[in-house]
Amino acid sequence: MGFLIRWVINAVALAVTVWVVKGIDVYGSTTVRNVLTLIAVALIFGVVNAVLKPIIHVLGCVFYVLTLGLFALLVNALLFMLVGWLSNLLRLPFHVEGFWPAFWGAIVMAVVSWALSLLVPDRIEQPA
Repeated sequence: MGFLIRWVINAVALAVTVWVVKGIDVYGSTTVRNVLTLIAVALIFGVVNAVLKPIIHVLGCVFYVLTLGLFALLVNALLFMLVGWLSNLLRLPFHVEGFWPAFWGAIVMAVVSWALSLLVPDRIEQPA
C-alpha cells in the first residue's frame, strides 16, 4: 500500500513539475494519454531513485561532504535527465530539454512530493 501511495504522490508531483518548469513536457495526444504517461514516468522515477540513488550516495559520499550536500542537486538533476532518457527509450511522450530544466524539475519534484507526503499519514492504523 505504501508503494502505491508513493507512486501516486510522485505522479502528482511530476504533473506539477511539468506544469511549472519550462523544458519538461508531456506531449500526448489526449488528456488520458498524458495522465497515463505521468503515471508511467512516476514509476520509472521511483525505480531509478530506489535502485541508483543509494549506490550514488555510497560512491559519492566524499563529494556530498565536501560540497556540504550541494552535490545532491547535481545528482538529482542527472537522475531526472536519466528518467527523461528512459522515457524516450520506452517511447513515452515525456521530454526533458536539458540540464537546467532537469535541475529545476528535480527541485520542484522534491518540494512537491515532500509537501504531499506531509498530507499522507505514514501508516494507516488497522482496527484491533
